Amino acid sequence: MYEVAHKFKKEHMSEQNTIEKLRVLLPHWIGHNNNHIAEFRKWEGEARKESGEEVAQLIDKAISDMEVAGKSLSEALEKVGGPLEGGGGHHHHHH
Repeated sequence: MYEVAHKFKKEHMSEQNTIEKLRVLLPHWIGHNNNHIAEFRKWEGEARKESGEEVAQLIDKAISDMEVAGKSLSEALEKVGGPLEGGGGHHHHHH
């Protein structure tokens, strides 16, 4: 009986750990995604001036796709209980 209870506890702890990690990672990914969208918007305008409408439209489609991805990430964050208070000691890095 001990082994079954121990296994259950271990799996539950692992699941809890994953949820906590996601509560830290998801806000980071959402912010990172938003930074990319802002950068894409800037370059979409440049592309429209320099490279024409077709390139600008493709970048605009990428922006729309990333906005959809951001909504999915936000929904996932909501399902895991929102951002972990204090961010769990994560650090930022920029690309």
